[in-house]
Amino acid sequence: MRILFLGDLVGRAGRDAVAAALPDLRRRLRLDLAIVNAENASHGFGLAPDMARTLFEAGADVLTLGNHAWDRREIIPFIASEKRVIRPINFPTGTPGAGSVLLTLADGRRALVINAMGRLFMEALDCPFRATEEVLSRHKLGAGVQAAVVDFHAEATSEKQAFAHSFDGRLSLVVGTHTHVPTADHQILKKGTGYMTDAGMCGSYDSVIGMAKEAAAERFWRKMPGERLQPAEGDVTISGVFLETDDTTGLARTIAPLRQGGRLSPTFPILEQAPALLE
Repeated sequence: MRILFLGDLVGRAGRDAVAAALPDLRRRLRLDLAIVNAENASHGFGLAPDMARTLFEAGADVLTLGNHAWDRREIIPFIASEKRVIRPINFPTGTPGAGSVLLTLADGRRALVINAMGRLFMEALDCPFRATEEVLSRHKLGAGVQAAVVDFHAEATSEKQAFAHSFDGRLSLVVGTHTHVPTADHQILKKGTGYMTDAGMCGSYDSVIGMAKEAAAERFWRKMPGERLQPAEGDVTISGVFLETDDTTGLARTIAPLRQGGRLSPTFPILEQAPALLE
């Protein structure tokens, strides 16, 4: 199974860039599954239903959220009916929506997508490790599901790494989000799980984690409330990670970062079996 995960898309610029790029990315990478973290889609804070629909129309299969899940209140009734938008699984019992979704692809293969949120330097939530364990106890990789992906929305790199090693061999991919900075540690762990500490963001990197740099920097100088932060509107870099799995085991065969456009150095997965697709 070929999977693309795109990191936090930020504001209108991020939304528009991802919506424009996804159809071509699906074609060039022959994707089976496209997952996008969309918790910063609305002016950098939250996701609105119309934005979710646009991303689905462009080719996203699942949208994940994070600590800004409820910043747009319209998402609350929407997430109750739209199962392809998921919020962190370790939100308290009774929270609207679900923290995981099981998709059946057109060819009958099944993919499990989980959204979990870390607790170090974040909100006080239920345990993401135990919440993920509970779901995986019902969906065995390589048996009931052919792929299983976790978007681990967390601040601390240590927590992300500990999470990945804890579930090595039981997930196809653990990819971090939230810090908006792509890390250079994409790898396949010893038992076969693909891992990347942070996928980065789909937004302008001439910014402070996607927000206009002047107002964001001013907050560090003055340590006083200032104007509301606004997403930067510069050229967007689309950042994410590509994974190809073995359909028998569900484990990773190849993993590669993806970056295109904007200011960061570009990199695109090489499909060894189909080089013509990269033309």
